[in-house]
Amino acid sequence: MKFWAASCLILIISLQQFHSDSASKSTPGEVQNTTDKNARQDWKPLFDGKSKNGWHVWLNKTDGSSWKVADGLLYLDTTGRAAGKMAGGDLLTDQDYENYHLSLEWKISKNGNSGIIFGIKEDAKYPWSFVTGLEMQILDNDGHSDGKIHKHRAGNLYDLVAIDTEPVKPVGEWNTAEVIWVKNKLELKLNGITVVSTTTNDDNWKKMVANSKFKNMPDFGRFTKGKIGLQDHGDLVWYRNIKIKQL
Repeated sequence: MKFWAASCLILIISLQQFHSDSASKSTPGEVQNTTDKNARQDWKPLFDGKSKNGWHVWLNKTDGSSWKVADGLLYLDTTGRAAGKMAGGDLLTDQDYENYHLSLEWKISKNGNSGIIFGIKEDAKYPWSFVTGLEMQILDNDGHSDGKIHKHRAGNLYDLVAIDTEPVKPVGEWNTAEVIWVKNKLELKLNGITVVSTTTNDDNWKKMVANSKFKNMPDFGRFTKGKIGLQDHGDLVWYRNIKIKQL
């Protein structure tokens, strides 16, 4: 009897150890819950899906009533502007950011134009956010006149770097945009594909700026630490899942 009881105890302990070892291992390609949780914690939401908390219009020049929130979306509604009922302006983060990975989803209206502007120095001596900030273009390539300009198409580093491939989705569909900027290394991704990879503030960069519409803006692209903005270009545009990871 003692021998049988001891054998059962050994079997139970062995089974417990087996299950413990199995739980600590993952199959190829499987992410364990703890790792996945830590990965999610690295990302900070910039939009809570319910309000414009953490955002304001450039220099607080308007009440920003054209920027609305509904159904987990942040969007620019320009339908009431003709009657003077709503005011807009570029929508900026309250905080400055440096060395980060920004990710968001956007959807543009037919013939629409907008942009993600980053590295913005918000100061009254600058009339607009784009005087200092760089822009990843958002555009209906087929419907907007900017689509005819090689460096103004969706996904481009606006007026500076044209992309070789265009993974942009049709009007009305969601696109994922990513901005990865660490020190002077800048990478833009559109729908998971790297479309721009460049270095800011080197000699080649200075030549690109000198040959662009920003040539007479001495502080353009100068600030690696700055605010992130969503451009008010006067067209209906939607955003969601806006988040950032500090690098």
